[in-house]
Amino acid sequence: MLHLLPKIFAAIGALLGAMSCYYTVYAIVGLFATRRFAPARRQHRYAIVIAARNEEAVIGRLLESIRLQDYPSELLTVFVVADNCTDGTAQAARSGGAVCYERCDPDHRTKGYALEYLFSCIARDYGTDAFEGYFVFDADNLLNRDYVSRMNEAFDAGERIVTSCRASKNFGDNWISASYALHWLRTVRMEHRARSVFGLATRIQGTGFLFASELVKNGWHYTSLTEDRAFTADAVAAGYPISYCDAAVFYDEQPVSLRIALRQRIRWAKGHLQAFAETGWPLWKHVFTSHDAPTAFMSYDMFLLVCPRALWSIFTYAARLLCALALWLFTKESFGVVGAALLAWAAGFGKRWLRNAVIALYVFLTERQHMPALPWYRKLWFAVTFPLFDVIGRISTVIALFSHVDWKPIPHDCAAGIDEMQTAKTAVS
Repeated sequence: MLHLLPKIFAAIGALLGAMSCYYTVYAIVGLFATRRFAPARRQHRYAIVIAARNEEAVIGRLLESIRLQDYPSELLTVFVVADNCTDGTAQAARSGGAVCYERCDPDHRTKGYALEYLFSCIARDYGTDAFEGYFVFDADNLLNRDYVSRMNEAFDAGERIVTSCRASKNFGDNWISASYALHWLRTVRMEHRARSVFGLATRIQGTGFLFASELVKNGWHYTSLTEDRAFTADAVAAGYPISYCDAAVFYDEQPVSLRIALRQRIRWAKGHLQAFAETGWPLWKHVFTSHDAPTAFMSYDMFLLVCPRALWSIFTYAARLLCALALWLFTKESFGVVGAALLAWAAGFGKRWLRNAVIALYVFLTERQHMPALPWYRKLWFAVTFPLFDVIGRISTVIALFSHVDWKPIPHDCAAGIDEMQTAKTAVS
């Protein structure tokens, strides 16, 4: 029986890999194409919602970038929820022209709870349908001057949920911030672009997205550690495509501390496991109960996205090694079986490292317009270290599986404005 267990694990892993082999098509299409939207016939009325906790240092810059939009200001209303703040976030938000609500509930501290409160305030004071759509941003974001105009083109084309291109405010700070930035741009090239071309549902990733007011007609009720993934899964199960607008670019601050990065990745991992537990079965069931093939495939595609396949990969390698040890200890097999298992693990690890380093170089080549000017040797260093991002993710998944995780804010202190972002891109090397 011990001889069979590694083979069983490997067979299931191979099945999961086969189920997602079409991702290669996404990568190829994303190299050459993305969906483009025609000029909008009408300018729609939007609300911009921002959940902020102790973001006094950066929120003013976001609000400034919103004021600088080339979109009619009378069609944009900015709402901020100052959530459990102990600094001057609320005052900074009001000084920047936002409608600010203050919330104090230390027992419910996720971004999802803050948004739930904010949407309830908007419904009470304005009415949810007072706005045709809602943008969601984090306080550390910055928007290109044409951001809302470009997203309006997608919304005017009939898209009900749209995400956008996420660039980095502090790409070159160190290998950690660079890895995050490469991760977001990898998703653009290898997922978002192709799914938009095929009219499928890509994934919402925390911030920088727009959705129609009909999706929150009964309020916002996504309060888990990763509210974005739960929102995405529910939308797909309801039959909503999620498009991508490559022309709409915003900037996001990345962690530079390994301790902060690990804390954030553990929270993401825990939230992803929770999202799979909550939405995995409904999505899988929807594959077989949908009335049309595109909707069924969107559910299948999203099921694979929320499925913790990395966890299965970890278990597979662990099972192989443990079974090899057991065979050596209890059946007097040669110690060579343990060595073979270790060599197999090392080969797999090396293969993944090389693949991710090559992907990083690919992103540097294809997404250089969304990066600051960097010397070639720094790009090479960031490509070589980028695989650590996925290693940290796998470690975080194991930790999250066996631990209780609380939501904690990620500190932001990069006070650069949108003009600095534009300047940094003018001399791309």
